[in-house]
Amino acid sequence: MSKIEMKTPLVEMDGDEMTRIIWKLIKDELLLPYIDLKTEYYDLGLPHRDETDDQVTFDAAEATKKYGVAVKCATITPNQARIKEYNLKRMYKSPNGTIRAILDGTVFRAPILVKGIDPYVRTWKKPITMARHAYGDVYKNTEIRVPGPGQGELVFTSDNGTVIRETIHEFDGPGILQGIHNTDHSIESFARSCFQFALNRKEDLWFSCKDTISKTYDENFKSIFQRLYDEEYKEAFDKAGITYFYTLIDDAVARVIRSEGGFIWALKNYDGDVMSDMMATAFGSLAMMTSILVSPDGNYEYEAAHGTVQRHYYKHLKGEETSTNSVATIFAWTGALRKRGELDEIPALVRFADALDRAVIETIESGKMTGDLAMITTLQGVEKLSTQDFIKAIRQRLDQILNA
Repeated sequence: MSKIEMKTPLVEMDGDEMTRIIWKLIKDELLLPYIDLKTEYYDLGLPHRDETDDQVTFDAAEATKKYGVAVKCATITPNQARIKEYNLKRMYKSPNGTIRAILDGTVFRAPILVKGIDPYVRTWKKPITMARHAYGDVYKNTEIRVPGPGQGELVFTSDNGTVIRETIHEFDGPGILQGIHNTDHSIESFARSCFQFALNRKEDLWFSCKDTISKTYDENFKSIFQRLYDEEYKEAFDKAGITYFYTLIDDAVARVIRSEGGFIWALKNYDGDVMSDMMATAFGSLAMMTSILVSPDGNYEYEAAHGTVQRHYYKHLKGEETSTNSVATIFAWTGALRKRGELDEIPALVRFADALDRAVIETIESGKMTGDLAMITTLQGVEKLSTQDFIKAIRQRLDQILNA
């Protein structure tokens, strides 16, 4: 079979640790034999980010604006232990947070469902899609370590010199301060993305935050969502037979657990980070979830919504066998290839992405899977495969599908 030709490159963002190993395996086994793969490559591995003072992360985000579609490997957000381990110049911020701040938009995350991997919540019958705001909050924060007694203040100085000042806390000893922000423009983009996504999927949309406590910050999110719904989307929602629903986040959590699923749950940035991990795990595994960043101006970034699998990487370095789940990373590649094929009108590339997704699902449903799934599956007589052997099993199934 001749390789599928691409017209426009994907922006390829390589990552860290075990997911970096998987990244290369996926390309070598599942992509390069079938596609004349065109990418603009950016190494977002922590050593290279340190070498470039993190400029590579900003360059990758700008390239995504240029080419419109990106695929990203999992990356390390360093803490104090990582600074020592990698001998870093400084503590860099989350690369995901940096990229999302530049692209804006919304992260949509949904579980990858397969037979034999049942949700831990027995009432869930349909997938629940998480819509996570991709800008601001703690991911663009400013923090201060308070050394001793004094007054912490929140100050805004307008362009015309007007000053708004509020006391945060009178410290009688050491402590901490944190400043976070958001913009009406970004919140409106987030809301519109969620409403449009719900209309496209014909699924109900929930939004939740904590406006009873955060009477300005969270209230602003709530009021913008409600205003846009009333003014721009209510009629279309009624026509589509779907609803928009707001409730406090603690009430939403209880409702989600009791629900059957089949809706979109929109959340602020940090809330979405936490709840999407809970949702992925409750549906089976963190490695069984898609994650797509959609910007207001039509740019797409596909990634795996989990970490770099540090523990498996250390085993790999010792020469020990690992059984690391690569499904989310494969689906990040197929999502990006499918979108590139749609935008460039390359039906063969779209069909290939669909075939690879199908090969992954059928491999698992045939009883061949990695250790995390083997521990929770209801299938009988399953075969636990190593990291490499699982990908090779997918390739065997993919060849069968393509040659059928």
